Formats: sequence, structure tokens, C-alpha cells
Amino acid sequence: MTTTQRYDIRGRPAAPLAGPAAGPPARPEPAAVTDVADVLARMRALAEALPADDGVAVFNGVYLAVTEAVARQIGDGAFQDPAAAGELDVRFARRYFDAVDATAAGLRPPACWRPLFQLRRHPGVHPLQFAMAGINAHIGHDLALAVLDTCRALDCEPAALESDFDRVGGVLTGLEERIREQLMPGPDVLDVADPLTHLIGSWSLDKARDGAWVAARALWGVRRLPEVAEELTERLDAGVGLVGRMLLTPLPG
Repeated sequence: MTTTQRYDIRGRPAAPLAGPAAGPPARPEPAAVTDVADVLARMRALAEALPADDGVAVFNGVYLAVTEAVARQIGDGAFQDPAAAGELDVRFARRYFDAVDATAAGLRPPACWRPLFQLRRHPGVHPLQFAMAGINAHIGHDLALAVLDTCRALDCEPAALESDFDRVGGVLTGLEERIREQLMPGPDVLDVADPLTHLIGSWSLDKARDGAWVAARALWGVRRLPEVAEELTERLDAGVGLVGRMLLTPLPG
């Protein structure tokens, strides 16, 4: 009989699996992601395949922890519309997987993701920086577009998703402190003179979420003006990418 595998905040197995051992694949094969269970399976496959010190692996572990928490709340009926929440979760995750797959295929991912994939093995970048850069890309850019994807799929307005959007934000906020504590090196977490503390303190998850919601509403408002929508999307992508590059500034020590 096999046991359920648990993962830590970095996405690494917390305990050995029972049953026959199997070596991880060199690269997980992209698979169709149609529900939250598929999302979790793909993230766990990435966690098994990527080296623990890879910057993408660090972000993947954080995202896996968030998605597990969201999945539990969906299962517990905590969302106003569980089906819509699940749809948003899947369409949101697909944009991350698309960036992973594009990079693996030698293609350019969106600008918001490029800093993380380019600097994923830089020795001067701390794990917390990798985590925050990934969150910045995914929240700052992908979340707004995932809201639009979901509205089109469900034939609804963004306002119909607002309550569950905010609930997911509550899950993220609850995990943010845990992420910082586990990934911040050394005991001086509150030392404002520390370069890492200063750098990470310059970025706000709440403000990124607020910006994503505003961007989603703006893009929905111009959806029948394709040239305007395309320009707004490109500017959003580039701006979030610039912030990500700053978050990944190599630091001493």
C-alpha cells in the first residue's frame, strides 16, 4: 500500500514514498491540465524533476503549497462558487506551465517570466528572491489574464469572480509570512539594513493583487478593442518583468 507524498515549501519530498521507488524523469512531459488535481500532479512532477537549488523549483514549491491550500478550501466549500474558483485556479496555473514548457522547448516565455528563467541558477540570488520573483510574474501578469480566460470560459463578468478572487488572496497572504520565514537566510529577518530584507520589503503581495484586479477589469473593458488590449497586455508584461529583474538583483553573501 502506498502513502500520500508530502512536500515542503521548496517543493521537495518531506518523507520517502512507500512502495517501489522510481527515478524522476529528466523532464516531466507536458500533460493536459483540466482540473485542480491535474495542476497539483504537474507541480509535483516538476518538484521531482528539478534540482532543489533551481530558482524555478523554489517558486514551484511555493506555488504547490498555495495550490494545495486552495484545493482544500474548494473541497471544504469555502468558496462562493467552487466551480468558478476551480476554473480560475486551472487557467491561472496553465500560464505558469506555458512559461515552463516554452523555456524547456528553447522558446522565449513572456517578459514577466524571463528574469526567473534566466537567473534560476545564479549563485548570488537567494531562494526568497526566486520565490518572490515567481510570485511577482504570476500575480502581476498571469492572474489578470487568467481572470479574463475564466470570464470567457464561463461567460461571466469579472465582478462574478471578485469574492472568490479575494478569498484566494487571503490564502496567499496567510502563506506569505511562512514563505518569508522559511526562505529568509539567517536570524536577522527584521534587520532593515540587510540588503535582502530591504529588497524584498520593497515589493508587496497585496498591492500586486490589487494591481492584477485593476488590470483584469481594464482589459475586460477594452476586450472589443483588440489593438488597445494587446498594447495594454504587452505593457503589463514588460512592467512586471522589470520588477522581477530588480527582485533578482544578485546580493553579497
